[in-house]
Amino acid sequence: MAVRGCSLAIVLIIMWLSIKAKIDVCKRGDVTVKPSHVISLGSTVNISCTVKPKKGCQNSSSFNRLILYEFNRTICFHHGDSFTTQVSDLPLGTTLFVCKLACINENELQICGAEISVGVVPEQPQGLSCMQKGEHGTVVCTWDRGRETHLYTKYTLELNGPKILNWKKQCNDQYCDHLDFGFNLTPELHGSSFIVKVTAINMLGNSSLASMFTFLDIVRPLPPWDVGIIFLNASVSRCILQWRDEEWVLLNRLRYRLSSSRSWKMVNVTNARGRHDLLDLKPFTDYEFQVSSKLHPNQGSWSDWSEPLRTQTPEEEPTGTLDVWYMKEHVDDNKEHVFLFWKNLSASEARGRILYYQVTLQEMAKRKTIAQNFTRHTSWTWVIPRTGNWAATVSAANSKGISLPTHINMTDLCGTGLLAPHQVSVSPEGTDSILVTWQPPKKAAPAVLEYVVDWKELLPGGSTQPPLNWLRLPPYRVSAVLSENIQPYMCYKIRVHALSAGQVGCSSILGNSKHKAPLRGPHINSITEDKGRVLISWDHLPAKEQRGCVLHYRIHWKERDSNSQHQFCEIPYKVSQNSHPIHSLQPQVRYVLWMTALTAAGESAPGNEREFCLPDKSNWNMFVAPSICVAVIIIGLFSVRYFRQKVFVLLSALRPQWCSRKIPDPANSTWAKNYPIVEEQTQLLSERLRSPWASPDEPEPLVINEVIHVVTALHRPPLGLTERVQGHCILEGDTVLSASDPLPPRALAVEARPAVDLYKMLGTRAPDSKPGSPAGPMTGLPVDYIPTHEGYLPSNTDGHPPSGAPLPEPGEDLQLQHISFSVFYSSIQQLPFSCGEKLTLDQLKMGCDPLGL
Repeated sequence: MAVRGCSLAIVLIIMWLSIKAKIDVCKRGDVTVKPSHVISLGSTVNISCTVKPKKGCQNSSSFNRLILYEFNRTICFHHGDSFTTQVSDLPLGTTLFVCKLACINENELQICGAEISVGVVPEQPQGLSCMQKGEHGTVVCTWDRGRETHLYTKYTLELNGPKILNWKKQCNDQYCDHLDFGFNLTPELHGSSFIVKVTAINMLGNSSLASMFTFLDIVRPLPPWDVGIIFLNASVSRCILQWRDEEWVLLNRLRYRLSSSRSWKMVNVTNARGRHDLLDLKPFTDYEFQVSSKLHPNQGSWSDWSEPLRTQTPEEEPTGTLDVWYMKEHVDDNKEHVFLFWKNLSASEARGRILYYQVTLQEMAKRKTIAQNFTRHTSWTWVIPRTGNWAATVSAANSKGISLPTHINMTDLCGTGLLAPHQVSVSPEGTDSILVTWQPPKKAAPAVLEYVVDWKELLPGGSTQPPLNWLRLPPYRVSAVLSENIQPYMCYKIRVHALSAGQVGCSSILGNSKHKAPLRGPHINSITEDKGRVLISWDHLPAKEQRGCVLHYRIHWKERDSNSQHQFCEIPYKVSQNSHPIHSLQPQVRYVLWMTALTAAGESAPGNEREFCLPDKSNWNMFVAPSICVAVIIIGLFSVRYFRQKVFVLLSALRPQWCSRKIPDPANSTWAKNYPIVEEQTQLLSERLRSPWASPDEPEPLVINEVIHVVTALHRPPLGLTERVQGHCILEGDTVLSASDPLPPRALAVEARPAVDLYKMLGTRAPDSKPGSPAGPMTGLPVDYIPTHEGYLPSNTDGHPPSGAPLPEPGEDLQLQHISFSVFYSSIQQLPFSCGEKLTLDQLKMGCDPLGL
């Protein structure tokens, strides 16, 4: 009760506020509309505006200026207390008119307003239908209300059936197009007919539509549910589609399709009882299934489709064979790299998920399997000898089995020149494809069985092998459009192969779908000198910076700090080449070098700059080469003994006088004074007794031990007496005695041969001595004594024998001949005498006369 009383109070308050608002709005006058506030489209209407007494302007009614507005647009105005105007061609819908009063020097005052609604009479409803979904559903009728009336319209729905059944339902919404009666038709009314009528009413008129329906027209079964599928023995050869349905359903229809397709395949089934066998499904394929139901084969309507069932059929053994291609790459003179590629089987051929590929490599001559591998990739590589006949087989396997193997003979792809296609050309075909054309081989065109066009991305300096793409074409095709894995601004190496029975010929070309000038030139990493030429080494441009197929590289150079025009040489682009020699640089000139790259679109910006100066080695080369030649000649000549002796004799003869050095007298040397004392102390007593005692007046004799070193002269001096050369005395013989090599007693034995090697340290006469006078004290040293590592030698190096000397016997010549390591070495003639084991100075006569005891 409290809630009901509160609601009534709220309604009264709203009514009072509305009345007060109307009174407040129209307190100065009224606006009337005739014939009605609601008119049909195209009708006219009269609008009147009146000012109430004493509500106008204060001075006089003639100062009243009434203005009529349509929304905010002025329609007309009038001076006085009232006026009437006619309005036509109003649009559909509601239009607001407002009348205002304008006084002098005052703002406009609102008098009153009115709304005029323009609409049409309701059209007759169309498409009336009624439906009850399922046995427990309610009857719902729908219709098409026709064009919009723009007025408030009421719809009434009536259903009349057997046994004085009558249901009525109203809808107060002008947009109403369906109504639910809220009851259901039971199976007892099966076969009955019903009349359904819908009526539309507004202020301009009304219209209605009546239709007759049967029970089967109205009642529809519910869509099937719990749809599923069963594959017997996990095989697609037989599968059962199952679903659940209402009891009174007699007919079903099935539809199914590939998940990637838009078209359905339909199957009608009578008395299916919730199952049906499907026999034409493909293995390992995604399908979509739906089921619908109907109560009578010939009457009524189908239910809605069930929720879709999406599933994948089981796998089956693969069918078909793989498309296999290959390429070879040189390793060394005995081996080569072979790359096998194959394409994935289509879904209809794979009939399952491929688990692995089986690859077998065979040597055909020996019918021997060299390698067998299992891989999940679509490529395989192996190193094989360059000789022999090789073949490979590739198969694909899934969980149910393995496909038939594909056999391919791996011959030289470009080994048969007669099969090479000619006039191969490329041109862009859009931004992502390349058109390749060629002509058949001139002399072997009938032998061509098929063409294979392969292409791969050209990766400069890449260590990885890029993926290979290929197309197989019949022999009558001489063009192909390459679109698989083609990107703009990338360069591709394209080869066209002509295949015959066991032989292949090919031609290759570079192509791109779109190109620009490269971003920059190659990077010069080093400049070196190699045998008088300059070797430039560079790093290839990355593929992204090439922006197409590079045709040439250019090496530019110019003198630094020079305004002269730069020079360049152009090099055909090769992936394998990264250096090039330049021969035109001048020595001792500093150059600046850089490189650019060219495509069909133009030349790139310069790469990095490097400076280089070629050193001048011309003088050094001119000196080295003759020096080497002279050295080789000299060594060759000195290897001949006769020539070597002649040269030494010549050098000895050409030696100047001033080259002789004064040789001190050995008699005054410390060794000559000390050595006899040391030796006397070490002599045995018996040896001392055999020696005569020196008188007190005589000086103690100096003992000179004979040291024998047989040194053969560079030439053969004849044996004989001494001769006088340049005022000095020379002994016979070519043996030098060294005082620095003492020997034990009796080391000097008297031999019967005519010449004995003696130590020639004999002193000279005093300057005032005369020839023939006895030897005096050693007061001076001769200037023609030459010290050597073997003692003191005379200065007579000319090697000529004294006049009248007899020639030596052949035996003596061979015995005394020896080659010295000293260039200016002279021989010493032996002095024939016998003085026992010791030679003392008192037994020698000093001077240049012939020596005597």
